[in-house]
Amino acid sequence: MRRMTPAAPHSASPTFALPPGARLVACTHARHAQAILDILNDAILNTTALYDYQPRPLAAMAPWFALKEQHGFPVVGLEDEAGRLMGFASYGTFRNFPAFKYSVEHSIYVAPDFRGRGLGEVLLRLLIEQARANQVHLVIGAIDATNAASIALHRKLGFVQSGLITQAGFKFGRWLDLAFYQLTLDTPAEPVDG
Repeated sequence: MRRMTPAAPHSASPTFALPPGARLVACTHARHAQAILDILNDAILNTTALYDYQPRPLAAMAPWFALKEQHGFPVVGLEDEAGRLMGFASYGTFRNFPAFKYSVEHSIYVAPDFRGRGLGEVLLRLLIEQARANQVHLVIGAIDATNAASIALHRKLGFVQSGLITQAGFKFGRWLDLAFYQLTLDTPAEPVDG
């Protein structure tokens, strides 16, 4: 896997306005591990956004951040005026084979108290900018097929459905279908083999 060099979100200005009172940050283990973990564990326990059953321990966050850093994958967040993490987004390896080096799979999570404020769109736009800066060609979202809000957001930003795996998971006593959405970027200008 090719190492990417993420743009520095804390020093770069996005090409769109942030919500009032929101501050763009590059998430770090030291400052954000617990907040990210709390957001992820809420999604595990209460939603089908993550096909996981058990909350993750804090010890899981160090290797998670290390993997992001090793591959140059961004972890961007939005904090409120009090410094609370309202949501975060990242991307990572789509499939671990060399020819997929220009494709990434993204994740976007918003804390329960901050949902419904348009933060998911801001975070997705930030990731798209990061992907372009990193010469990514394909941004992929794997979305539970019943998550109409996430699907609508992805369509709004130009993602198209590229597949559906029926009964891919089983959670909350029912089968879950997984929809794949993709955004094809105009980068890199000169892709290479190897």
